[in-house]
Amino acid sequence: MSRHAARRIQAIHTHQHFKCDNLRAKPPTLPCHRRYSTFNFYQNRQLEQYANQDAKRLTLRQLVFFGRHLTEEKILKSANYVRTELPVRIAHRLRDLQALPYVVVTQEGVDKVYKLYWTAFDKFRHFPPINSLEENDKFCEFVSGLLDDHAVVIPNLSLGLSLSSPFLTPDKLDNFMRRMLVSRISRRVLAEHHIALSKTFRAKDTDKTGEPRVGIIYTALDVKRCIDRCSAILRDRPLWVHGNEDVKIDAWPEVVVEGHLDTKFAYIRDHFEYIMFELLKNAMTATVLKHPHGVPNLPPVRITISAGDDNIGLRISDQGGGLVSLSGPNHEPSDLVSFSHIRNASRLEDSRLGALRTASEEGLRATVQEQVSRWQKYSYYQPKNQEKQSEPEPPSAQIMNIVRSRIGIGLPMSNIYATYFGGSLELVSLDGWGTDVYLRLPKLGTNLEGIEL
Repeated sequence: MSRHAARRIQAIHTHQHFKCDNLRAKPPTLPCHRRYSTFNFYQNRQLEQYANQDAKRLTLRQLVFFGRHLTEEKILKSANYVRTELPVRIAHRLRDLQALPYVVVTQEGVDKVYKLYWTAFDKFRHFPPINSLEENDKFCEFVSGLLDDHAVVIPNLSLGLSLSSPFLTPDKLDNFMRRMLVSRISRRVLAEHHIALSKTFRAKDTDKTGEPRVGIIYTALDVKRCIDRCSAILRDRPLWVHGNEDVKIDAWPEVVVEGHLDTKFAYIRDHFEYIMFELLKNAMTATVLKHPHGVPNLPPVRITISAGDDNIGLRISDQGGGLVSLSGPNHEPSDLVSFSHIRNASRLEDSRLGALRTASEEGLRATVQEQVSRWQKYSYYQPKNQEKQSEPEPPSAQIMNIVRSRIGIGLPMSNIYATYFGGSLELVSLDGWGTDVYLRLPKLGTNLEGIEL
């Protein structure tokens, strides 16, 4: 046996990333731009050292408790926790990527994500301990730069796994994507929370809303106020931003909120508002497409708030005809959050892949403000608190297509956000009538992060 053949067999047995169902062919010769990631597949000594460590999971209550009464000692302790914890969490995901079939690893988008993760892992591993506030300022700047660089991860990962859907079973693909996205959220929470705490301690951060918060966690998040904010943004958006150029609409439906209207609890506002924004957007769009030219009889979207002892519950009800037109008659509503083309055929549609390619260049942070900024960039959108002019003519068809493009990440990300700290998101379709969505979020903040190792 030749020396080259022996090395190849050893590599396959050691790293096993060539193992996959019905895929035993020799990997193709890679172009130059892909040799970097392939090279790093074999540099596992340091990676395994980190990947063999357990992540130190936290709860919302722990994050809030630690962030109260900040001192320099606490800031430095937080900085060094983030510095040592993030490479461990990244290492676990790098190992997941290495376990994928080779044809998936070299797929468009996945290769880019692997390079970003490896680079971040290597930079964190070599970042020195933080012993002063000045060093912490440099660390915050370093982490902020990585957060910006990794804004392209979600669309690139979604693109690569959509293209790889024929090579993975639905369960394997969805489980992999869930681990990747939950881990990504967890890392951003730790990083953004530390940066926010550092700004607060330096007295460089103030909240103009007056809502009490610790870092990125609002300790008395007003549920109705968040819903009103999301519905106001959505009802004020341009009428043509609904993803269907064949249907002319006249207005958006009203949003009626009922139940325990004074409900408040500790939660990350960006996460909660993203969930509500996406669920309301889907409900409002389905309603106007089901009832075109329905003014003044357009049925409202109804939201019921329920505050239990342990959980906050919300029901979002619409009369948009149900989910059968989206998920198909032989699929479950839960298939809408799947990344597999077997469960969700739209994953391989040309328009969806094209939108993902566009987003993979611009980046995607999965926030409400990001979508609002997009409307402001490409259209005449103005918030309600500004003087509204008469409705102008829609922009060019090219710009309308950019804004309307749907990448199919809103509902899956909402599900990830909801379950991150132990909540749940359930869709119930009344075909021919409408959809009820049930959102449950923990009230006490004692659940550990839902990351998987």
